[in-house]
Amino acid sequence: MNLVDEIIRLKEEKNAIILAHNYQLPEIQDIADFLGDSLELARKAVNVDADIIVFAGVDFMAETSKILNPEKKVLLPTKRATCAMANMLKVDHILEAKKKYPDAPVVLYVNTTAESKAYADVTVTSANADKIVAKLDADTIIFGPDNNLAYYVAKRTGKRIIPIPEGGYCYVHKRFTPEDVERTKKLYPNAKLMVHPECIPEVQEKADLIVSTGGMVRNACQHGEWVVFTEKEMCYRLKKIYPDKKFYPANEDAFCIGMKSITLKHIYEALRDEKYEIEVPKEIAEKAKKAIERMLEMSK
Repeated sequence: MNLVDEIIRLKEEKNAIILAHNYQLPEIQDIADFLGDSLELARKAVNVDADIIVFAGVDFMAETSKILNPEKKVLLPTKRATCAMANMLKVDHILEAKKKYPDAPVVLYVNTTAESKAYADVTVTSANADKIVAKLDADTIIFGPDNNLAYYVAKRTGKRIIPIPEGGYCYVHKRFTPEDVERTKKLYPNAKLMVHPECIPEVQEKADLIVSTGGMVRNACQHGEWVVFTEKEMCYRLKKIYPDKKFYPANEDAFCIGMKSITLKHIYEALRDEKYEIEVPKEIAEKAKKAIERMLEMSK
């Protein structure tokens, strides 16, 4: 059995679409109907003309898609596709911060659970976090869960950012060190450094460009060689778009277990058996949707 052929057949038979994040395995990227970063995928999810959405990403992304498309069936190919950072932020962290800073808006990274998003005033992605925070009529912002993105936003906006929880991070991006910067500069002296804002401040400070993965796609045209400081599969996406340019992963060990848990077999079985369906309780979904839609509106 050819899995790719079967996936194509089932997609047509069931009027399904595959949305995939930039960190997916190459073979998953190749069969996706749409590839993107969190913001691009959220925008795409609003206008999906399909009965079934197979989300090749992690659980919080599939939840967001379901919140924006309550009438559609959203499938996560494997329950192992989860995000450690999203799971770090608990509702109690938000409530405690609101007690201390009652007038501060709650800005949550989309890398959070639907339950947490229900307590947000607005959600953000790494592509728009600084722009949305800059637009808010407040000087103090409660921001979670990534402390490194909080640093980036504080530096870009000059506002007081209260990070929750203390020490929230993405283990993939935390893997990058200043030593990686020095090593790759020696290995690739003609390359510029393209850095994701989830990286630690010491790495951000040495970057030629700090952008989301979508920003990497848009900006890679500016130079012929790049060292890429994000999940290593981003290099595959960039090489496909810019075959005449060179892209080097800053660290071959920088991979997301949750993203990599999805295989072609999982995609096939998800379509065949229509599993694992994402459900978000109505009350949580309605509250979270307001924060997500506010992000989409403010990002126009």
